[in-house]
Amino acid sequence: MATLIDTLNNDTRAKANDGARHPEKAHRPDKPIARKPAWIRVKAPGSPVYTETRRIVRENNLVTVCEEAGCPNIGECWTKKHATMMIMGDTCTRACAFCNVKTGLPAPLDADEPENVANAVAKLGLRHVVITSVDRDDLADGGARHFVEVIEAIRRRSPGTTIEILTPDFLRKDGALEMVVAARPDVFNHNLETVPRLYLNIRPGARYFHSLRLLQRVKEIDPTIFTKSGIMAGLGETREEVLQVMDDMRSANIDFLTVGQYLQPTRKHAAVDRFVTPDEFKSYETIARTKGFLLVSSSPLTRSSYHADEDFARLSAARNAAQPRT
Repeated sequence: MATLIDTLNNDTRAKANDGARHPEKAHRPDKPIARKPAWIRVKAPGSPVYTETRRIVRENNLVTVCEEAGCPNIGECWTKKHATMMIMGDTCTRACAFCNVKTGLPAPLDADEPENVANAVAKLGLRHVVITSVDRDDLADGGARHFVEVIEAIRRRSPGTTIEILTPDFLRKDGALEMVVAARPDVFNHNLETVPRLYLNIRPGARYFHSLRLLQRVKEIDPTIFTKSGIMAGLGETREEVLQVMDDMRSANIDFLTVGQYLQPTRKHAAVDRFVTPDEFKSYETIARTKGFLLVSSSPLTRSSYHADEDFARLSAARNAAQPRT
């Protein structure tokens, strides 16, 4: 799930009228940014370990979704040396209404990136790493081969590290999904982001049922890979629509569901319809568990890679507990 909050007021990534960052949104009328409730606010980052994590990221010339999308959890995660790498550059070919990642024509792929990512994972000492990317509709395979090269580089350098990938939808990229699944990541994540009714306004370049089918295909190809998906709350969806998405996900055998609060990055992005209360998020978690997900994370600050290390251990334990004893 996209992570969207302005954590540093002087960060040029989150300036409301940054036409260079979001040229396709510059013509849109400004939407007021609602004041966040107390349960959304977080402390600014700044611990010594946070600084060390940032140094390692910079030295390896890496992009992180933590920074590019303005994640509210960056202080907590980087203090634990948990950084989510965003491969294939910092520029996305799509212009989703919720996302703060820069859009435009991306630069060519960096051939050194797989080794740079692997070096950073080793230096950070990660037991579990999350690798995500921008959409690369300009590439014939959507970047599938690059994902494979990153996975293989990490396995060579840190064979004990489990790997979670958060991929684009590979729309109209024949064979791309199969290529990535063959590399056998431990967790395959692709976010549905919102309910089908809101796709035209919120995620216009994507197709709900294609994304759902993508995750279903992962399980058909390799049932041992954990599948994961998430949605944002507070975009105007109804409770009934959220429950239907849960049912759709379970029909596709998705193991892990995340639900978090949408936060408006700038005045040019989709407005927050409402702030969902912690009690409502807890209710979603309870219902999702009854529907059969192995793991559910549902809270205002939940994001796709938040607590991913601990969650992978819980996923493995839940699967083992669910298997019949012989």
